[in-house]
Amino acid sequence: MTDLIKSSPIILGWRERLALPELGIGLLKAKLDTGARSSSLHVDTLETFQRSGETWLRFTLNVRRRHPFEISCEAPALDRRIVTDTGGRRTERWFIRTQVTLAGQSFSVDVNLTDRRHMLFPLLLGRSALVGRFAVDPALSYTQSRPSLVATDSP
Repeated sequence: MTDLIKSSPIILGWRERLALPELGIGLLKAKLDTGARSSSLHVDTLETFQRSGETWLRFTLNVRRRHPFEISCEAPALDRRIVTDTGGRRTERWFIRTQVTLAGQSFSVDVNLTDRRHMLFPLLLGRSALVGRFAVDPALSYTQSRPSLVATDSP
């Protein structure tokens, strides 16, 4: 019985608050979507540049809808992949790998960068980020307290 409890995933709602600490984002609302394979982050601008012979991405995003607050981010490019959206359109998108803090856990997620300005949530967290960690109950919303970030500059 205790093994079952230990292996049971944390139950989350269809929308939650999380953090992307490596990008300097302490609070972001996300839609948890088990129907989407990959995770997508809204960006307003996106440009590539070279650093030490590697491709990096520089992008900006607004983390709030009512009182927009623009954040500028840089991350190494992980890959470019074809993504099929809910309308069946296929587009090539840049991906990064970044840490997510959600429900007291921190883990790495591959996230594609795209224009989600017409969506309600700037981040869609897909099933590849959720599997083995969380279960989603679509009847629930915001089940977790706001993420609290701990300084990561300690050894």
